Amino acid sequence: MKVLYSAAAALLAGASCTSAFAPMASVSIPSRTVEQQKACTSSSTCLAMNLPFFAQQQETKSEKDQSESESAVALPSEQELDSMSMEEEIELLVQKELSKTRSMSKLRTSGGVEYAPWMGITESDEKMIRSMMREKTEARRKRQEQERNVSGNLYRDSQAQELSGTGLSYKIIDGSEVELTWATKTETNTKGFIVKRRAAKTNDYSVIASYNEYGPLMSKGKDGGVYRYLDSSVTPGGWVYRISEEDNMGNEADVCQCLVEVETADEQKAAVIAGVGFAVVALAAFVAGIAMDPMNGY
Repeated sequence: MKVLYSAAAALLAGASCTSAFAPMASVSIPSRTVEQQKACTSSSTCLAMNLPFFAQQQETKSEKDQSESESAVALPSEQELDSMSMEEEIELLVQKELSKTRSMSKLRTSGGVEYAPWMGITESDEKMIRSMMREKTEARRKRQEQERNVSGNLYRDSQAQELSGTGLSYKIIDGSEVELTWATKTETNTKGFIVKRRAAKTNDYSVIASYNEYGPLMSKGKDGGVYRYLDSSVTPGGWVYRISEEDNMGNEADVCQCLVEVETADEQKAAVIAGVGFAVVALAAFVAGIAMDPMNGY
């Protein structure tokens, strides 16, 4: 019996040893695994795992989608915008913005999930976009008009272009005269200054004083100085004053400007009456407060 057990054990051991040296059976490898192995040949370590959804390679855009995306973002040149009316320019900018937003709302993941479903355009959104584009168009055209009519330091000073009065101050005397004051720190090759004036909401300036006729407007030298001019010919209304300098070659450059509101006699009286009325009301309120609490809380 022991002999039979020994023989059976020997046969089993021999079979296991021979199977260890037998040729390996062919195993079918999925094409995905083969591609991964090929991609990993250049690397010393390769992990065979599925990529997360955010790391999956996206399909490249078609030429049509890419051209549509580029056309949605591209804007016309300044010359093309200048050839349009304001309403045409606004409509073009609105359509460009709407097209860009709609393109963003159509983006999807490889699984078909929308990236930004909240970016759908509503009627109120379109109205807001139209309002923004109108402001943008008006600002562009206003800036272009200012650049056309301004030169020198005033061209480079955006605050002065917005009528902030930087460098030029004024004082209304007797309600009918305007005294202008400006100062310079240095003057190089300056012959003198010219005072110009135009009515508000108009574009044409008229020269009201020049260094050629008014001596105090002549240059004070390389160290500069303080200049004053009294305009006694002004009438009630809004006026824009501009100071320009002229060099020895006859070239003009705008230096500074300011907006002045000259009130009529009736407007001045109304302002005085309003001020007196406010003072009377304030005094009455103060007296009433004392009468209601003569001890001031004690």
